[in-house]
Amino acid sequence: MKVLNLQCQQHHLFEGWFASEDDYQTQRSRDLVECPVCGDNNIHKMLSAPRLNLLTSRLDSAQAPQAADAAAENGSDISQAVLPATLESQAAWLQMVQHVIANTEDVGQNFAEEARKMHYGETQERNIRGQVSRQETRSLLEEGIKVMPLPLPAALKGPVH
Repeated sequence: MKVLNLQCQQHHLFEGWFASEDDYQTQRSRDLVECPVCGDNNIHKMLSAPRLNLLTSRLDSAQAPQAADAAAENGSDISQAVLPATLESQAAWLQMVQHVIANTEDVGQNFAEEARKMHYGETQERNIRGQVSRQETRSLLEEGIKVMPLPLPAALKGPVH
């Protein structure tokens, strides 16, 4: 099993597990590897060091912040120190998206029609989500209908469990 650190064009970081390097390349060439945050298929591997289970290669949790500070002072790359914060924000975003999906009705391509019916009192208000074009979004906003674009990764578009 090969575990790769991956990144999309929007700089979202995530991990991919593949049987081999050939498996990764095959899946990537078929656009099967996509960012779980934004669904982008333009993915590249990040540099990563192999994990060695040597006692001398480990930093305990008290030394890790000091190592990041020392790297910053020396002008070294501190991306590894920033990585946990980036992953935490991505996780928070995904959790928010899952909450929205779990608490809204998917009306698909009928979003604009349903939003207008609710706005003008023709139907009972409820939480909905769906698809509209940018032009239709502008039209809804000009009518005073509050809408917000929310890109959903393909992995989250299925049923919520």
